[in-house]
Amino acid sequence: MPREIALFGALVPTLLVQFLLGLLLVWMLDGLAARHGLYRHVWNPALVRLALFVCIFGGFGLLGLG
Repeated sequence: MPREIALFGALVPTLLVQFLLGLLLVWMLDGLAARHGLYRHVWNPALVRLALFVCIFGGFGLLGLG
């Protein structure tokens, strides 16, 4: 796995790309959860959003995607 990715002539860390992909995926899943009323059934929606992001970002990091 390369440590840096060339993006428009600049070297960026692989984790930055994984972080941005994770944010995009969480943003889409958050919209779906809000549209279907999932957050009415949880104690703290912000913690659910954070936990979802941590799980997705951790999964990307373990799989080496990005």
